[in-house]
Amino acid sequence: MQTFGIFAAGYIFRPLGGVVLAHFGDIFGRKRVFAFSILLMAFSTLAIGLLPGYQTVGLISPLILVGLRMLQGIAIGGEVPGAWTFAAEHVSQRRVGAACGFICAWLGLGVFFGASITAMMSWLLSPENMLTFGWRVPFLVGGALGLLAVRLRQMLQETPVFVSLRERNMLVPELPLKVVIKRHCRGIVISVLCTWILSATVVLLLLMVPTILQRVYALDHQIALVAASISTISLVISVILAGFVLDRIGVGRFFILGGLLMLVGDLAFINMTGVTSGTVYLLASCIGMSGAITTGVPVVMVLCFPPEVRFSGISFSYNVAYAVFGGITPVALAVLLGVQPHFHTYYLLFISLLSVGLGLYFLVTGSFVEQSE
Repeated sequence: MQTFGIFAAGYIFRPLGGVVLAHFGDIFGRKRVFAFSILLMAFSTLAIGLLPGYQTVGLISPLILVGLRMLQGIAIGGEVPGAWTFAAEHVSQRRVGAACGFICAWLGLGVFFGASITAMMSWLLSPENMLTFGWRVPFLVGGALGLLAVRLRQMLQETPVFVSLRERNMLVPELPLKVVIKRHCRGIVISVLCTWILSATVVLLLLMVPTILQRVYALDHQIALVAASISTISLVISVILAGFVLDRIGVGRFFILGGLLMLVGDLAFINMTGVTSGTVYLLASCIGMSGAITTGVPVVMVLCFPPEVRFSGISFSYNVAYAVFGGITPVALAVLLGVQPHFHTYYLLFISLLSVGLGLYFLVTGSFVEQSE
């Protein structure tokens, strides 16, 4: 509970970072905000790796940790919506699915990279050494790579869409968030529901896979970590392929198909009891593959808001929803799994039905996502 509570601290501060950074993104450009968000993330991550322990500074240590998690939350609040907006505005409308698919894939690879380092450190080090200094390594490596990413992003060009808005003097003269709330309520609701699907996918199919496999199915720690890595790689591959599929079949059909595919992951969880390690890894790949619907979430959100307030619209909807669903879900699952060991399968079933429902709605409304409200 304490671990997931600190984890949730970052989610709670996502809306603050998202709203503030997105405001400047709609006013001054996507590139500047995109570079600043990774700088803030690199600094806070590196600082966690260098954090003095409780034995050295006492209660100040966990308090600083919570503060750094808050900075990470502020950074990611602008990072993810910024990445989706930046990528989508650099390609034609017929390639938005593929672009967002690659962004989702790289986000998944980040999770895989962190999980792989953790698994390697757990294998190389004793539990005592892992608690003493091994836990710092993923944060130090991640922070160093973040600083490298800062340099790379300085080389990027501003999106053609924003350049066109600026040249035609079409930037929003008032607070972008005010325009979003006033004129695009339907887009907010749809984006919140899509974010709910995204957060459930990330938490259930990526972040909490090791915890679920160990607590519910009593699997060995190392097997659980390997299974989580396989699940992540499977998801990375599936979201890339899903992007190309989405561009061909459209948002509505894609969400219906993605919701049905999520049932495959649910069945994989259900059949995880009493199987060999090889079967565990096979089922883990099915679990990751069932998260392909993730690609459709940013596509819908990009289309829900016009370019002049797109960054703010996506960021506000995504971060508020993720602060609620992403922050509460790990803590709630940690508690409810003790009451109902298979609660995660019921939750995943609900998310799959929600996905299918949204897909049917998109089919009925047709081109609603391209209409200004």
